[in-house]
Amino acid sequence: MGIDSLVGGSIWDEYSNKVTNLMNNPQNMGEITEEQAKEMGATLIVADFGAESCGDAVRLYWAVHPISDVIMLSKFKSFGCGTAIASSDTMAELCKGKTVDEAVKITNIDVEMAMRDNPDTPAVPPQKMHCSVMAYDVIKKAAAQYKGVDMESFEEEIIVCECARVSLSTLQEVIRLNDLTTIEEITDYTKAGAFCKSCIRPGGHEAKDIYLVDLLEEYEKEKMSKAADALGTGSANFNEMTIVQRIKAVDKVIDANIRQMLIMDGGDMEILDIKDNGEDIDIYIRYLGACNGCASSSTGTLFAIENILKEKLSQNIRVLPI
Repeated sequence: MGIDSLVGGSIWDEYSNKVTNLMNNPQNMGEITEEQAKEMGATLIVADFGAESCGDAVRLYWAVHPISDVIMLSKFKSFGCGTAIASSDTMAELCKGKTVDEAVKITNIDVEMAMRDNPDTPAVPPQKMHCSVMAYDVIKKAAAQYKGVDMESFEEEIIVCECARVSLSTLQEVIRLNDLTTIEEITDYTKAGAFCKSCIRPGGHEAKDIYLVDLLEEYEKEKMSKAADALGTGSANFNEMTIVQRIKAVDKVIDANIRQMLIMDGGDMEILDIKDNGEDIDIYIRYLGACNGCASSSTGTLFAIENILKEKLSQNIRVLPI
C-alpha cells in the first residue's frame, strides 16, 4: 500500500520531517552511466531488488573504485511509495565513501535511524518498515555483483525478524536466558515483532519460515521435557508446574510404575483433571477395562497409585477416582 493511499488525519504524524522532505526532494535519485563511471575511473554496478509483499522495487547504482573498493558515487531509482523513495535515498547516501565491505554492514535499522528527527521517535509507521529492509537487501545485491558471489553469502545467520534484523540464534538465546513466555516480552527484549509484525505469526504481509509463536512453543516444549526428565531425580517442583506439565509428569510416573500392572489385570486408567484444592493437589482419574468396578480400585490399587505419586512428585497429591 502506497503512502498516497493511506487515509486518516494522523497518519502523517507517524512520518519524520526528514522522511516527508526526502519523499518530495530526494538528493540521490538518478542513474550513473557507463560513461560517467569510466570518467571517474570506476566500475559501474547496477543492482535491482523488489519486495514481493508490496510491489515496490529499487535500482541501486554504484561507481566503485576498482582498487580501493570505495563507493565513489551512489544513486538510485525507486518504483514504489514515498517511503521507499525516502529509504532508498538515505541508503544511497549512507553508501557514499564506504568500501563495499563496509556498505554491506549497513542495516535497515541504520537506514531507519538516519531518517529520524530525533533518536527516540521512529521515522516511519511500523507497517512501512519493510521499505528500509528493501534498501538493505539491494545493498547486498550490489555487493554480491561486485564481488561475484551469491548475496546470501553475506547473511551469516537465519533472520527471523527482517525489520529489526534479529536472528534465530539471538531470539532462542534471549527467550531461554530470560524465560520469556509472551510476544510482548520478546519485543521488549529484542525489538522483534515491533514493526511490520509479519514475524509474529502466520497471516502477515510476508510469509515466513519461522515465526515468534513457533519459538515460544518450542521453548515451552523444551521446558516441559526438562521438567519431565528431572522427575527421576526429584529435582522438578510439581507444585509450580502448569496443568499440561503436571499431566505429563503424572503420566510418566504412572507409565513407569503402575500402568503395566493394571494392563496385566486387563485394566488401565486415565487422568481426567488436576486441580489445586488449598494445600492439596487433587488428581482425578478414571479406571478403564477390568479396573473399572474392581473392589481394589478404591482400596489397594488406589493406595498404590497415590503413594507412588506422592513419592515421585509431591506429598500434597490426593488421587480421586471418578
